[in-house]
Amino acid sequence: MSPLAKVQSLLTKPFMPAVFFLSGVSYDTLTLTRIDRLQDNLLLLIYLLLLGVLIVLTGRLGIEPPPDREHLAVLSPFARWVLHARPYYPMAVQFLLGGLFSAYAIFYSRSATLTSSAIFFALLILVLVGNEFLRDRLSSLRLLISLYALVCLAFFTFFLPVMTGLMNLVVFLAGAGLTVLVTFRVVHLIYRNNPDRSRREAVGVTAPAFGLIALLVGFYFLNWIPPVPLSMKFGGIYREVQRQGDHFLLTYDRKWYEVWKRSENPFPADEPIYCFTAVFAPVALNTTVYHHWYFRSDSSHSFTHADRIPIKISGGRDGGYRAYSFKQRLDPGDWRVDVETEDGRIVGRVSVRVEQQSEQPTARKTLSY
Repeated sequence: MSPLAKVQSLLTKPFMPAVFFLSGVSYDTLTLTRIDRLQDNLLLLIYLLLLGVLIVLTGRLGIEPPPDREHLAVLSPFARWVLHARPYYPMAVQFLLGGLFSAYAIFYSRSATLTSSAIFFALLILVLVGNEFLRDRLSSLRLLISLYALVCLAFFTFFLPVMTGLMNLVVFLAGAGLTVLVTFRVVHLIYRNNPDRSRREAVGVTAPAFGLIALLVGFYFLNWIPPVPLSMKFGGIYREVQRQGDHFLLTYDRKWYEVWKRSENPFPADEPIYCFTAVFAPVALNTTVYHHWYFRSDSSHSFTHADRIPIKISGGRDGGYRAYSFKQRLDPGDWRVDVETEDGRIVGRVSVRVEQQSEQPTARKTLSY
């Protein structure tokens, strides 16, 4: 058996789709670093382009009759290779989807919190894992177009803020509009030489994808889309925050055995309190985030608004833009500080229990960040 035949035989094994899927995930896990890194974004753009080409080829080969020997003889070597490679399209599609969804899972996990924004992140994880089981259905054009719309919108959601330095509703809707245009162009390339079939099928193929885009736009207005490309690197509650040179000195108390603690919780009532956070933003992005303070007296009540403090941040620092808000004294109860974008999406959260405390031996620590 020739080496080429051995490779072709190996590719037909039932475990190969899983290998291609895991290859895409592993590559992204090892190579992706910053969401604003040019190399990473170019790689994802190449993935999107190749996936679009494969979907167009899959669609066209599915609606056009296979060429006979006479037509094959006049085709170019590249065209014949495209036809012979058709059985391997599903594996290539699975590899690209695995690479894209794993990249999104990495990037969005840095911005998603255990709040409503986790719903969208859970959707990405569901599709990421489900992709491994889709190999028998990847010939469905409706499914492919819908998945392509999802990966395009997930990409434009963070790519446009990185490129423009702006993060608002207009930029998100521009990403949704680009997704519609790209999806429509892919469908148009599939059916452009088959006008009769395009009238019957194009609407049916694009309708689920456009419905999915509309659903995700609704997610945005419900604040269910994580605020990528922002992500909270660090956050905590402290007794004092001082800046010395390029570092912040964070002072807090802890008992001698609480060696794992890097902030103070619980915190004594009627004492000055600082909430310190570090929020990563891309180099070109300058925006405003808010420290939104909430309070509840006990677990039987819901959190209510206490204060919302604006903080202007600029991007570029690996460890995040560092800032803090200060309160003179807090009533006993449960407090939390949501780090929010201007449109209310949550970047991160710091929680603390404030209570009346008797004097106990503690060790005062200073953390440099």
